[in-house]
Amino acid sequence: MINVAVIYYSRTGSIKGLAEAAADGAAGAGAQVRLLPADEAGNADLEWADVVLFGTPSHYGTIAAGLKTFIDGTGDLWRTGRLADKVYGAFVSSASTHGGQETTLATFTTIFTHWGGIIVPPGFTAPVSAAEQMRSGNPHGAGHVAGFGNPPTEFALAAARHQAGRAVGVAAQLASATASAR
Repeated sequence: MINVAVIYYSRTGSIKGLAEAAADGAAGAGAQVRLLPADEAGNADLEWADVVLFGTPSHYGTIAAGLKTFIDGTGDLWRTGRLADKVYGAFVSSASTHGGQETTLATFTTIFTHWGGIIVPPGFTAPVSAAEQMRSGNPHGAGHVAGFGNPPTEFALAAARHQAGRAVGVAAQLASATASAR
């Protein structure tokens, strides 16, 4: 059984919607899931998880302070190597089409690299046309343009479900390979 922690920060509900879709995608792939707002998550949730997916609105092209505060509290886990070798990914929303989604997701890549994590983005692997993915998708992580309170589209929710399922699949392959090596 793969354990997945979906940890998110959401003020308007867009990221919460994507987080719920990611949790559904992970559960649908056979994982045990913890869906947690950042202010309720703890380091024990990160230790428990084989896969960690973070969700945040893009605030000026970076992670919202509400989630960054949680991440900044992981120093003890990082120093002792307890964040290494887990599968990580992230998803995002922004107010506008060019609202910093990719820079926000790239910031997560830097964090996951420091932790020694295994970064599993969705890429352009979703079961929709390449044209649709190029027009509406993001290879770094699921995303949604919230505008002024628009809920996530079905395309964005499906992207979050797909991303989570892909992360669970990679984690299962890694767990199987590790078990076979023993």
